[in-house]
Amino acid sequence: MTLKFYTNPMSRGQIARWALHEAGADYDQVLLDYDTTMKADDYLQVNPMGKVPAIDHDGKVVTEGAAICAYLAEAFPDAGLAPTAEERADYFRWLFFTAGPVEAAITNRSLGFEVEPDKERMAGYGNYDRVVDVLDAKFQADAYVCGKRFTMADVYVGAQVVWGTQFGTLPKRESFGGYAKRVTDRAAYQAAKAVDDALIAENG
Repeated sequence: MTLKFYTNPMSRGQIARWALHEAGADYDQVLLDYDTTMKADDYLQVNPMGKVPAIDHDGKVVTEGAAICAYLAEAFPDAGLAPTAEERADYFRWLFFTAGPVEAAITNRSLGFEVEPDKERMAGYGNYDRVVDVLDAKFQADAYVCGKRFTMADVYVGAQVVWGTQFGTLPKRESFGGYAKRVTDRAAYQAAKAVDDALIAENG
């Protein structure tokens, strides 16, 4: 089997690389530049959005960070990161809560867009503060997305919490700090991060 990984080290590609390392997958990386190769015809055949990350696994393309995480958990079952039957509800609920409401709320807040109270029913996430409070309550109650066990959902959710607390798009709350430390202490996270940090340093 062949697995090609399209990325830029200063992108959400860091999530996919972490997922690849957690899965124990062998991959060939293709580094893309935002203004040139990411918008070139060759890559647009892979992802017409001209965005990273993307993977091509034996001719099947998967884009979007959350989808890549879920796909890799199933494609590499020996890693034990797919949900059990009892974990599936939490796994999918919080994976898509983070890919949907959390991502949208953070993006809109970062762009200076606030939802007016009388328009909240039109926004899937309602408002930023509610999203943050719901996520906070989750990790006050549970160590990981599925309770006590790390799963692939924690790669995607964890990345959002780690970045959010580092760059100030999420408030510094005790639950977020504890969760971020648990996921960043993992060997696969540290190995993947080292690769991207070295690429960033190399390319200045």
